[in-house]
Amino acid sequence: MTTEAAVDDAADAPDAYDDLLDRVRRWNAVGSAAGVLGWDQQVMMPEGGTPARSKQLSTLSSIRHDMVTDEETGDLLDELADADLTDERAAVVREVRRDYERADAVPVELVEEISETGTEALQAWEEAKAEDDFEKFAPHLEKHVELKREYAEHIDPDRDPYEVLFEEYEPCLSMERTESILTELRETLVPMIDAIRESDADLAVDTFEGVFPEEEQEALARETLELVGYDFDRGRLDVSSHPFTAGNQFDCRVTTRFDESDPLGAIGSTVHEFGHAQYNLGLPQEQFGTPLGESRDLSVHESQSRLWENHVGRSRAFWKLFLPTFKEHFPETDDATVEDAYQAFNQVHEDNLIRVEADELTYHLHIVVRFEIERDLVRGDLAVEDVPEVWNDKYEEYLGIRPENDAEGCLQDIHWSHGNFGYFPTYSLGSVMAAQLFAAAESEIDDLDDKIAAGEFDDLQEWLGENVHRHGSRYETNELVKRATGDDFSADAFTDYVEEKYGELYGI
Repeated sequence: MTTEAAVDDAADAPDAYDDLLDRVRRWNAVGSAAGVLGWDQQVMMPEGGTPARSKQLSTLSSIRHDMVTDEETGDLLDELADADLTDERAAVVREVRRDYERADAVPVELVEEISETGTEALQAWEEAKAEDDFEKFAPHLEKHVELKREYAEHIDPDRDPYEVLFEEYEPCLSMERTESILTELRETLVPMIDAIRESDADLAVDTFEGVFPEEEQEALARETLELVGYDFDRGRLDVSSHPFTAGNQFDCRVTTRFDESDPLGAIGSTVHEFGHAQYNLGLPQEQFGTPLGESRDLSVHESQSRLWENHVGRSRAFWKLFLPTFKEHFPETDDATVEDAYQAFNQVHEDNLIRVEADELTYHLHIVVRFEIERDLVRGDLAVEDVPEVWNDKYEEYLGIRPENDAEGCLQDIHWSHGNFGYFPTYSLGSVMAAQLFAAAESEIDDLDDKIAAGEFDDLQEWLGENVHRHGSRYETNELVKRATGDDFSADAFTDYVEEKYGELYGI
């Protein structure tokens, strides 16, 4: 919708709708401010700043909670319940009502406590990971589990608490549907990975072995972002212990991390975060602060990052474009061919313990481990003190490897330090969705591979903008996917994609 159309639309709306929209914009502005403080804590804040930051973030959380749950919000929603609204206005009211009903069920004191716990847990997690000391983080994880159980109970005491928490990140897909897709992935990928391990294919897996200085990798990461079209006038690149993206359509920042023995890891995470940023930057500017100017949910968000990381960044077409740039930064790889690079970036690892460094297939078994553990923690079927052992056992069962320490085991991810239980399934859902969206884009964009190889990303950007970004949260997840692809959300495109790609790579 253009700015002029948005103004006309608002002018025709009932007074209650205008008043509600004004309230929503104000509480979302508070949330945006908290987001900047959260970014700063992970990127630039001095180590000693945690006590003050804890109070700052908890105060903003309680202010926003009070604004959302104010009696006037409920009155306005009641007034609009039977109003004759356009589809867009009805979508806004639907999204606001969902947020209001969940927030109104939770005491503000609990919101503040969860926020403070998250700020303190983040610092404890960073220290615990650096020192390989799970016991330093365990009390904070225990507190998060208790608080989030209480949070879920306030919202709906009669439902599975994990399902209630999952809806914070994916409100439009059921837990049953999610578990069905995860099961389908496991049933498809486990035998495929076994077949790959038995394959005698000789991939060029040692193409990028060596030492690649961090400073030069950072320069390459910046050039990578420029190559794919990141808008540095509305963003920035920084380093963090766990890569992430934070921001909105006016200011969206990405972070990455570097390992001097693994330049492909930084490239993958940088392109991944670029996908997140492009989604945020592509949201309608005139709808900032409203549901029409916000991303749909984390499954859709992950579809954008995984699409760019896997379907673009891991493609032969991309490496035709990118390999000369890589060689400029690291001339010692001058003998590498596009096929070498493609094989190295798409090898299936037999011994990788780290999710963010995982290949495209085993990645989902990393997700299953986390999903099963956090589900059992929240349901009370697993004690926090048993997490390291259960984690290691599951890695041995699903991936055939066992972590030697907790830093590369159960402490590797940042999510539980934030209390983000229910987040992990969205990674696999997003990968599945990415395959379906990319297949549709390929069918509608002539010679997409050739365009990628030539560095011409405009058509893909426009397709994603038209079919995903511009809608904000207007459509629920399945409807958004169906409008973009013509089919309901399913794992079919993903399984077809991996079977064709890895069948060809490994001769299986």
